[in-house]
Amino acid sequence: MGYKFYFAAGSQDLYGNECLDHVREHAEAMVKALNASGNLPFELVFRPTLLTSEGIFRFFSEANDDDECAGTIVWMHTFSPAKAWIKGLMAARKPILHLHTQFNEALPFSSIDMDFMNENQSAHGDREFGFMMTRLGIPREVVVGHWSHKDVQDRIAGWMQTAIGVIASGKVRVCRLADNMRDVADTEGDKVETAIKFGWTVDAWPANEVVKYVDAVSAKEIGNLTDEYYSEYKILLEGRDEKEFRRHVEVQAGIEIGFERFLSERGYNAVVTHFGDLGGLKQLPGLAIQRLMEKGYGFGAEGDWKTAALVRVMKEMTGNKGTSFFEDYTYHLVPGSEAVLEAHMLEVCPTVADGDISIKVCPLSMGSREDPARLVYTCRTGKAIAVSMVDMGGRLRLIINDVECLPVPEAMPKLPVATAYWKPMPDLIRGAEAWILAGGGHHTSFSYNLSSHQMKAWAEAMGIEALVIDSSLDIDDFKDKMRWNEIYYRR
Repeated sequence: MGYKFYFAAGSQDLYGNECLDHVREHAEAMVKALNASGNLPFELVFRPTLLTSEGIFRFFSEANDDDECAGTIVWMHTFSPAKAWIKGLMAARKPILHLHTQFNEALPFSSIDMDFMNENQSAHGDREFGFMMTRLGIPREVVVGHWSHKDVQDRIAGWMQTAIGVIASGKVRVCRLADNMRDVADTEGDKVETAIKFGWTVDAWPANEVVKYVDAVSAKEIGNLTDEYYSEYKILLEGRDEKEFRRHVEVQAGIEIGFERFLSERGYNAVVTHFGDLGGLKQLPGLAIQRLMEKGYGFGAEGDWKTAALVRVMKEMTGNKGTSFFEDYTYHLVPGSEAVLEAHMLEVCPTVADGDISIKVCPLSMGSREDPARLVYTCRTGKAIAVSMVDMGGRLRLIINDVECLPVPEAMPKLPVATAYWKPMPDLIRGAEAWILAGGGHHTSFSYNLSSHQMKAWAEAMGIEALVIDSSLDIDDFKDKMRWNEIYYRR
C-alpha cells in the first residue's frame, strides 16, 4: 500500500486573517520542501490550518477513515488553545508526531516586533499542545528542531516507519500449522491479549490442510520454479548425485508454491511450522520458508507465533529490507572477542544475506523426513537489533537488544545453514545477562533497518512494556526498571 501522512498546523483566529494566511503559506511551503528533500520514505499531505474543536475533530476523523493514511504530524505555528484539541485527540486512532519547530531558522534580531512574536510562537503553542497530549495520556513522538535540518527529517522518517508498524500490526494474520513445541515455554502466549493489544489474528490449521495444496502443485510449476532456483543461486552438490539433489530441491519448490497458495487464499501474511507435526510433507520446509520470508511473510519456528507476527510487522516497517527470524545458538567466549552465532535449522531470510547465496541438501534429524534443501549464506556486518516478545502472565514485554554483526573469524564449511555472528550490546556477558533477567526468548525478530528507539516507540504506541539493552546498560538500573515496570504495567 502507498502510505501517506497528514500534516497540519494549529492556530486560532485571535491574530487576524493576515497571520492565518502566513500560517497556511508556511505550512504548505514546509510540506512541499519536506516531500522534495528525499529524506522521507512517505508522502506528506498538507491539510488546512486547525482552528476549532470541530475542525480538529474532523481532521483526525478523516485520518482515521483514510486507509492510506498511516499517521498525522501536527505543529502549533502560533498558540492553539489545547481544550479545542480534546475531542479530536480522544478520537484519534492513528500514530501522532508532534513536530516542535518554527518556520524561520534564525530570529530576525534587528527587525523583530510583536507581530512577529505573536505569529511565530511555537515555543509557546507547542507547550500548550504538549500538555494536553500528556494530560490525555496519548503516546506520541516529539521531534524538536528546525524542520529543514537533516537530523530532524531523519527522525521524522524513522517515526514514519514506526507508524507503519502500528498500522500494519492490525493487519497481521498468522497461520499456525502446528502447536508450540512440547514443553517449550517462551514461545507460548495469550492470543486473546495480542488480538486486543495489536489486532493480531492467530489461527490454527492442521498441517495436512496445506499438504493438500502442496500435493496439488503441478510438475510443470515445480519444474519452472526449480529452474528459477538454479538460475538465481549457486548449487553446491558436495558429492551428491545431481538428479537426486534436484529432486530434493523440487520438493521445496512444491512446498513454496503450495504454502503461498494456501496462505494467499486465506489472507495470511505470517506462518508458523513445527518439525514435530509435518503431516504428509516430505521435508521440513526450509528453502521454501526462506523464500516466503523474502517475499514479506513473517515466520516463527516450533510454533512460535509471536515471533512470526513480529517479523511480519518489522518487515512492513522496513519495506521488507534486512529483516529475518533468528535463534541464538552457540557462543564464542574467548576473552575480548565474545560473540554469539545466530542461525536456525533452516529458516533465515535472504534479505539479510551478504554475498553469494547457495543451495545445499543436507541431513536433518528433526522431523524424521528426507534431507531438506536450504539456502546457505552469511549475513552482512553492521549495526542491527534483535527483538523478543514474551508473555509475562497478564501482560506482554518487548525486549530489544542493540547488536553489532561481525565478520566470522574463520570459515565454517561444515555448517549447512545461514548464519549471523554478532556481539550484543554493551558486550556479550552483560547483554546476555540482561536478556536472561528480562526473560527474553531464544527466538528473535532481527533487523538491520530498524533502531531500538523505533521498536520502543512501537511498543509504547501499543501500550506494552519495552526494555532496551544497549551500550548504556547498567545491570542494577536494569533490574530496578523491571521492578518499576512490574507495578506500572499491572495497573
